[in-house]
Amino acid sequence: MTTDALAAAASGQSIDLPTPAFDEYRPPSAALVGDCVHCGFCLPSCPTYVLWGEEMDSPRGRIDLMKQGLEGDPLTDSMVGHFDACLGCMACVTACPSGVQYDRLIETTRAQVERRHQRTRRDKALRGAIFALFPYPRRLRALRGPLRGWQRIGGDRLLRRTGLLERIAPSLAAMERLAPRLGKAERLPERTAAIGTRRATVGMLTGCVQREFFPAVNAATVRVLAAEGCDVVVPAKQGCCGALSVHNGREPEALRFARALIDSFENAGVEWVVVNAAGCGSTMKEYAELLRDDPAYAVRAVAFATKVRDVSEILVELGPVATRHPLPITAAYHDACHLAHAQGVRAQPRALLNGIPGLQLREIADPAICCGSAGIYNVLFPEPARELGDRKAANVLATGAELLVTANPGCLMQVAASVERAGETIALAHTVEVLDASIQGRPVASLTGGGTSS
Repeated sequence: MTTDALAAAASGQSIDLPTPAFDEYRPPSAALVGDCVHCGFCLPSCPTYVLWGEEMDSPRGRIDLMKQGLEGDPLTDSMVGHFDACLGCMACVTACPSGVQYDRLIETTRAQVERRHQRTRRDKALRGAIFALFPYPRRLRALRGPLRGWQRIGGDRLLRRTGLLERIAPSLAAMERLAPRLGKAERLPERTAAIGTRRATVGMLTGCVQREFFPAVNAATVRVLAAEGCDVVVPAKQGCCGALSVHNGREPEALRFARALIDSFENAGVEWVVVNAAGCGSTMKEYAELLRDDPAYAVRAVAFATKVRDVSEILVELGPVATRHPLPITAAYHDACHLAHAQGVRAQPRALLNGIPGLQLREIADPAICCGSAGIYNVLFPEPARELGDRKAANVLATGAELLVTANPGCLMQVAASVERAGETIALAHTVEVLDASIQGRPVASLTGGGTSS
């Protein structure tokens, strides 16, 4: 309470106190906030702190703002700006020696922000447009035809050369630049039988952006799983997993998506649910926490979450049975943040790549720093995202590798855009696409000459 407010209270005057930042529904946990000892180990791993060197744009700075909110401070525009600027990459979770659960803190804080903060008309419109499109595969599918035609006539390249869109609508320009080169759509059968002895029955998430913009990744995932002895079930009615909504504080929407996805897989008769997009997998593994207060879904969410595996995890757990043919190529592996930091999956993709004869794996400098994709961050905040993307692209190119491998569609789009902006070229592929090429005995040219993106 300020000095003026204390004086007013002493004189018996009424006081109009500011509305506290957080309400009583799932505020950031005071106990988790208290776990932070402000040691600073998170600072070198935080992308926004690395860019700007501002304390309030570091994990411990944002935690301090959460503490102020819990103590009754209002949710100011400045406070919201610092929360919004966080990429949610979770590198700080990996770096923290005290085990601070920053992932839980930022997600609950963002849900409070979305409920209680009045955004500007422009920001609200942009976010509304994003969430009216990206979590809906059918709506994304409707864009494929026009976008593919636009790319065929070279409209995308011409527009980028003019720089007009970047001057008048940076977020729209970011979306246009990130769009991958679209090939033919591939529709998957609802069930694919294992090749040889069946070792497991798995369900597969097809995703939203993955399904419509990177269908070759899903097709490769089915082939690899089948080659490794899995019956693969792809429920036709599955939709968005809710990852984008969770990471941006849109809790009611995220809950709706999560319930629907559990419903679509619950009676599929699968032992595991396999995911090939890092952000999706990290959220699905947290369904038990997300739905803990839902009496109809809490127990079911626990059962579902225990089945979720990244495709690299399940392949390493099962062990290889399909023959790997040589791929004489140098490849750099990029850790997708929500695979490495949120899920702790680092060794498995590397083990799969190292198991391919002839493939030489190279590591990238500063692997913990996010590429700037971070879900929709590169659309909401195109300038810092571009700077982070350019840093990552420079480190990738410095390896001299012919191929960049990663496990998330957002990373593929982000790095591809940055490499193009640098005037360089490198082939890009998902981990499972490289493995598929080896198992199928396809030549290196199938990856470097027409892979996922280049």
